[in-house]
Amino acid sequence: MAERDLPLYEQIRRELEGNIRGGRWQPGTRVPTEAELGERFGVSRITVQRALRELVDAGLVVRYRRHGTFVAQTTDEENLLRAAGVLTSGPEAHGDHRVISAKVLPAGGAALRLPGLDDNDAVVQLDRHKLSPDGGRVTGTELAVLPFRFAPDLLDQDLVTITSHMYLRDRGVSLRRSRLYVEPYSLDEEHAELFGLKPGTAVFRWLRTTWAENDEVVEHLEMILPTDTSRFYVETSLQGR
Repeated sequence: MAERDLPLYEQIRRELEGNIRGGRWQPGTRVPTEAELGERFGVSRITVQRALRELVDAGLVVRYRRHGTFVAQTTDEENLLRAAGVLTSGPEAHGDHRVISAKVLPAGGAALRLPGLDDNDAVVQLDRHKLSPDGGRVTGTELAVLPFRFAPDLLDQDLVTITSHMYLRDRGVSLRRSRLYVEPYSLDEEHAELFGLKPGTAVFRWLRTTWAENDEVVEHLEMILPTDTSRFYVETSLQGR
């Protein structure tokens, strides 16, 4: 998808994120105000707020009431609530994909097993590399398997930008729950070469299963993430507890 075809809030978020990731805005830098950004991009305040909210969710900026928005001291942080699908605006993780393979095949031949499916049931399998926001490096591998009947036109989508949860929600699939496991994983030779690391290096392995309202599994996903690409955190409000 061309940059101009993206939603306006996404275009704003990408430009601001590029300033942060590229080092033009150092930690502690004050981000232009909502009014200044709205005037610069010719958009409403609501659009600017959505772009900034995504940067907050990604751990790239912090917002202080009456003081403004500032670049976070640690910018390589990812909110695990976004990866689990709890934060539903925008992608589960920022950055585009490089598509390695995308195909329809019997469930029995898929790289990940989907509970409740027969071996002959059709599934869609995506094998992609997650790229840094500037597209300069591979930050993880992503393998996703979805039942074909929930994703009949997935291969017709823009697989560079779309994510499983975004696609399912756009199709009107009501997602009931998601479970994310974070495990230690030892790099094999193929992944080690991809990340420029030594075989046997300890990295993260994420396994995510997503269920629809009727408790059917609609996605199974595996991601391999080097430990030096990001820090992962969970933040939740304790007010009223």
